[in-house]
Amino acid sequence: MSKIPVYFMPGLAASSSIFERIVLPEAVFEMVLLEWEIPLENETLQEYAKRITQKIIHPNPVLIGVSFGGILVQEMAKFINVRKVIIISSVKSNLEFPMSMKLAKTTKAYKLIPTTLLANVESLATFSFGVRINQRLKLYEKFLRIRDKRYLDWAIEQVILWERTVVDENVIHIHGDADDVFPIKNIQNYIIVKGGTHVIILSKYKWFNENLPKIILE
Repeated sequence: MSKIPVYFMPGLAASSSIFERIVLPEAVFEMVLLEWEIPLENETLQEYAKRITQKIIHPNPVLIGVSFGGILVQEMAKFINVRKVIIISSVKSNLEFPMSMKLAKTTKAYKLIPTTLLANVESLATFSFGVRINQRLKLYEKFLRIRDKRYLDWAIEQVILWERTVVDENVIHIHGDADDVFPIKNIQNYIIVKGGTHVIILSKYKWFNENLPKIILE
């Protein structure tokens, strides 16, 4: 029996090392980790998705994406046949965005985000934001892979301007009930992870190791 290929796409600017604690039974699954690339000049999200699908070498893969990676794998699924699309801490359409993101779109406030600061997490961490935020910055420092301002500006814009309004009913959505980026009150039809924040892929990896094989095989 050939193994089921499962491709993992990390969140915005993150490296695939966010999946380092995810373990699927090797006899059944083949895990493949994808990484973000710097977008080409004026590349649309659809064009970018098509380019990343060229890295998929197995027929009928499972695509799993976290946060912005979840948005990307939904776009990738337009170009190839997939066995399943699973999104984590993400959204299935722009109707699930929080009000702050909808406002950012109309006011274009997202253009004011100082991505140069994001690109230099270490300098950000020298300010004291309290224990919780500093812990999160340490996480970002470990898992943030792409510090390129062009990528960060592009990625934030692609999220805010994502045009999908019709949900693909086949997408499986896993979401933490304490997600502060995409609050659960805006999300429909999901598998809940209790006590899970936006970083459930890191904090609730045991839940994923227990449940992901079943979810893929169902």
